[in-house]
Amino acid sequence: MIIGLGSDICDVRRIKAVLERHGDRFLDRIFTATERAKAERRANRAETYAKRFAAKEACAKALGTGFRHGVFWRDMGVVNLASGRPTLELTGGALARLKAITPAGCQARIDLSLTDEGPTAQAIVIISAAPADRE
Repeated sequence: MIIGLGSDICDVRRIKAVLERHGDRFLDRIFTATERAKAERRANRAETYAKRFAAKEACAKALGTGFRHGVFWRDMGVVNLASGRPTLELTGGALARLKAITPAGCQARIDLSLTDEGPTAQAIVIISAAPADRE
C-alpha cells in the first residue's frame, strides 16, 4: 500500500547559481557526504545536485511534513542500491517520521525516480508499506 507520494521539479540554473554564490555553505547544509562525493565526480555536477535537491523535496512531501517537525535536508540522502537503482536513505527526523507513518507489522520501501532534461530536473518519490515478512 502507498503511504506517501511526492514529486518536485527543480531548475538546474537556479542550483548552479546557488553553487556559484554560496559554494560549500550550501552544499554542507543540504547534501550528505555520499551525495557530494558522487556529484563532484560528475562533469555536470549542477544537474546531479539539482536531481538530488528535487529528490529531497519530493521525499519531504511524501513524508507529509515538508521541512518541519524535525525533518532536515541532510536527513534524506540519495543512494544507489547494488543494482544501481536509486533510493533514499533516511536518518534523524526523516527516519522517525517514516517509522511513524509505517503501519505496525509492515516494512517501508522508498522508490525514487530521477530525471533531467535541461534546464530542469525532476524527482518522484513513492513510499509504500508491505507486510514485514514479504520482500
